[in-house]
Amino acid sequence: MTAPRLDVDGLLADPAVRIVVCCGAGGVGKTTTAAALGLRAAEMHGRKTVVLTIDPARRLAQSMGLTELDNTPRQVKGIEVAGGGELHAMMLDMKRTFDEVVEQHTKPDRAAEIFANPFYQAMSSTFSGTQEYMAMEKLGQLRATDEWDLIVVDTPPSRSALDFLDAPARLSRFLDGRMLRMLLAPARTGGRSMFSLVTASFGLFSRTVQKILGAQLLTDLSGFVAALDSMFGGFRARADQTYRILQDPQTAFLLVAAPERDAVREAAYFAERLVAERMPLSGLVLNRMHQTEPAGLTAEESEAAAAELDAAGDQPVTADVLRIHAGLLRQTEREVRVAATFTDAFPAVPTTAVAAQPADVHDVDGLRTIGALLAGPAA
Repeated sequence: MTAPRLDVDGLLADPAVRIVVCCGAGGVGKTTTAAALGLRAAEMHGRKTVVLTIDPARRLAQSMGLTELDNTPRQVKGIEVAGGGELHAMMLDMKRTFDEVVEQHTKPDRAAEIFANPFYQAMSSTFSGTQEYMAMEKLGQLRATDEWDLIVVDTPPSRSALDFLDAPARLSRFLDGRMLRMLLAPARTGGRSMFSLVTASFGLFSRTVQKILGAQLLTDLSGFVAALDSMFGGFRARADQTYRILQDPQTAFLLVAAPERDAVREAAYFAERLVAERMPLSGLVLNRMHQTEPAGLTAEESEAAAAELDAAGDQPVTADVLRIHAGLLRQTEREVRVAATFTDAFPAVPTTAVAAQPADVHDVDGLRTIGALLAGPAA
């Protein structure tokens, strides 16, 4: 079954589309795709665009000619803009984003107390799930300013991208958890030390926790909970608001996959999740597809002709070319079959294919080429 063609230019030019989220497995060219989409939106459609990468790799900065990316959008210079378009890029710094949230929503003395807490220092830098939640915070911040015509988000590999979607629910479970409420209750009580109150509340359980975590860590955790108490509702409200934005028609999810079984399987897994969550799945980008020019020879005919030339001991170069042609034909056929496992399961999802390139993309010209391939031949 042939999938409908993904109209990339129509998507990028649509003023009603304010966010494009690129997601998929690792190593499929997702970062390059996101950067190419942002560049094309600015150059061809005059939109003020920012590309937010959550991938810790620095390929995005390199491809745009920037020495580095950080938590603040940096303008990409030297692009050929139309109608006032601009291109900016940034890379999520989850600790800096967490610090900004604390600074924005607490008084200076309370912020200083939070920053000094060892549990906060660990959580804001290394805890699993913090990056995904802070990505939601940063996306919400960018959208709330209403400064950008288009925000292009480059997510981590697919399972981590699902964590990106799950961040609000996980945060709610954390805030509503029994252990957290038990830790918070003593913090709201006066008269005795934090640790003695926690011990009284937990009894035998607390003594077990002390043995596992240590008394100091338990005290640090309690202090962290107490310091952030006034912010918990805000965390949840903002995360839920960003989640609703992701469900809104202003957002377009693009799945990116290479024509490999694992990558296509990941794309299908993510598509199922988007459908279940009622999030707008706009299309699939099949990256690094191989193509062959019509030559009138099948793979079997090419191999047979090469064998005949070998037997005759004549024209060895021609025989090698025929074998290469046969191998490329078989690879192309295999990639089409693999891609069909997705398009057969999701026949209504528009698709575009990007031909495999002879070299990695490492500059704006390369991104421009990928953008043109994404958009397909001019009508």
